[in-house]
Amino acid sequence: MTKRDYYEILGVGRAATDAEIKSAYRQLALKHHPDRNAGDKAAEEKFKEAAEAYAVLADPEKRAAYDRFGHAGVGAAAGGVDPTIFADFGDILGGLGDIFGFGDLFGARRPGGPRRGADLRYDLEITFQESAHGVETSIQVPRQESCERCSGSGAAPGTSPVPCPHCHGRGQLRYQQGFLTVTRTCGQCAGVGRVITKPCTTCRGTGQVVKERKLTVKIPAGIASGQQLRLVGEGERGSTGGRAGDLYVVVHVQDHPALKRDGDDLYCEVAVNFPTLVLGGEISVPTIDGDEPVRVKEGTAADSLMTLRGKGMPNVSGRGRGDLHIRLRVSVPRKLTREQRQQLEELSRSLPPAQLSPRRDDEEGRTVFDRVKDIFGS
Repeated sequence: MTKRDYYEILGVGRAATDAEIKSAYRQLALKHHPDRNAGDKAAEEKFKEAAEAYAVLADPEKRAAYDRFGHAGVGAAAGGVDPTIFADFGDILGGLGDIFGFGDLFGARRPGGPRRGADLRYDLEITFQESAHGVETSIQVPRQESCERCSGSGAAPGTSPVPCPHCHGRGQLRYQQGFLTVTRTCGQCAGVGRVITKPCTTCRGTGQVVKERKLTVKIPAGIASGQQLRLVGEGERGSTGGRAGDLYVVVHVQDHPALKRDGDDLYCEVAVNFPTLVLGGEISVPTIDGDEPVRVKEGTAADSLMTLRGKGMPNVSGRGRGDLHIRLRVSVPRKLTREQRQQLEELSRSLPPAQLSPRRDDEEGRTVFDRVKDIFGS
C-alpha cells in the first residue's frame, strides 16, 4: 500500500515552518488520542500516522531528505527517531515512552541497549591563503572515552554490574492503564537494566573519562567560512557497545587585506595613476598566488572592471577555479612638486573643455557605478 505524504497527513504545506508543523501535530494528536477514542482502531492508526509524519518533518535532516527523495529518503522506519522530538508533548502523551509499540515502529533505542556517542563540534580558524590552497593541521579535541581502569563498565576492577532488582534487568517497568499497556523507563537504573554496587574510583561509575585526542585534519582547497568537515567516529565514545559519535569541524576563514570572496570569484580594487589609464601600462594586482603584473590598455576609463579568468578561488569540490575581478580606481596624489603641477596645468590647457555625458548603462538599466556598488557592497 502506498504511504501517504507526510505534509498531507499533518495538513500543512511544504513551506510550513517548524511552529506550524508542531501545531498541526498537536491538534491531530489530541483529536485521535487513544484516551478519546477507546477501541477505535482507525483513530489509533491515524494517531500513529501523525506521529510518524511529525518525527520526520520535525527533524531538519530527515525533512531535507524527505523533501528531496520522498519516503525512500527516510527509509521504511523513518530512519530512527530521537525520542526528545516528542519532549514538548508530555501533556498529550503523558510522558509515555512507548505507546502502541511506537518505539519499535520508529526504531527508537530500547532501554539498556547500545547508546550512540554524542556528536562533537570543533571551531577551526584558518588563514585566507590556507583556505585557497588547502592545509593539513592538527587539533586537540577533548572528549569522553572509555575508562581504561574498568574497561568502560563503571564497576570497580574485580566486580561487575548486577541486574537491577527493581526492573529485573529489563530497564523498563510496565503498567496497565485501562486498555493501554504503559512502558516507563526504570528510575532505579535509568533504563540500563543493571546497577553498579561498587563504582570504579577513576570514572566514579560512569565508565567514561575526559581525554584530549590529537587529530589530523585535511582542509580542502577552496573551503569557505561556515563549511564543515565530518570526521566519522571521532565524537564521544558510545556506551554498552554503541558506536561513537562524529566530530564536525566548522571552518572560519580570516579576511584577506585586499581580496573579497563571493562564491568562487574574488574581487579587489587597485589604485592606478591617471597617466597609466591614458597611455596604458603595467600594474601589479593581488592574487591568491601572490602579486601578478597585469597590462592596462591605453585609454582605459576610471572605474573599469577587468577580469582575470581562472584566478579566483578553487572550487572546494575540485571543479575548476573562479575568476578575479579588478576595479581600476584613479589614484589622485595629495601633493605635487612644482614641476608636476606645471605639467598638469599645461596638459589641462591643451585638453578640450569637460562636457557632461550620461553614463553607459547595462542591459538592466544600471550604471557602472551601480554594478560596482553591488560587487563591493558599498
